Amino acid sequence: MLSNQDLAVRSELFSPYADALLEIAQSQDLVDRFLEDADTVLSALNGENGSSDLASFLASPVFGSVPKKTVIQQVFGEVVHPTFLNLLQLMVDRNRAAAIEGACGMYRVLVRNLRNIVLAEVSSAVALTEEQHQQVIERVKAMTGAAGVEVETTIDPDLLGGVVIKVGSQVYDASLRGQLKRIAVSLGR
Repeated sequence: MLSNQDLAVRSELFSPYADALLEIAQSQDLVDRFLEDADTVLSALNGENGSSDLASFLASPVFGSVPKKTVIQQVFGEVVHPTFLNLLQLMVDRNRAAAIEGACGMYRVLVRNLRNIVLAEVSSAVALTEEQHQQVIERVKAMTGAAGVEVETTIDPDLLGGVVIKVGSQVYDASLRGQLKRIAVSLGR
């Protein structure tokens, strides 16, 4: 796990690229397109099983910028906007290939902030129904005053039932496990 200091150092590496990407996107009315491109790149870097040969290749100091730029062109050349592709190539030229994932993730955060959208990380014992999903969105909007809510869900069978919603540093625990813990605390156990 990264320390706050490590995270801050890494953020300094990719934040300027994410900021520049947003500025370009806004000036050319490409915010949504670049958001799709960032998701495409993040999916490729994270791979199916959470680890990717592409991410390892780009982060490796063994390979120079020419092979990295060639691979980026082959993988993304036909699927991302040319301006977005140019930014990826620029990051490779500046020895920041390992920060591409961070820049794409930061771009997503910047767009959320721009649009007053919050990210709600929802854990539940079973998959949420569409009605429950909408209830979570309405609950988060009421809690935060946000214009919109992006929901990332995970299944956690240990919750026994209910949901745990995390928005930033706020946690709303409506799980059966959480309720049982609160009862135990109130009984002095």
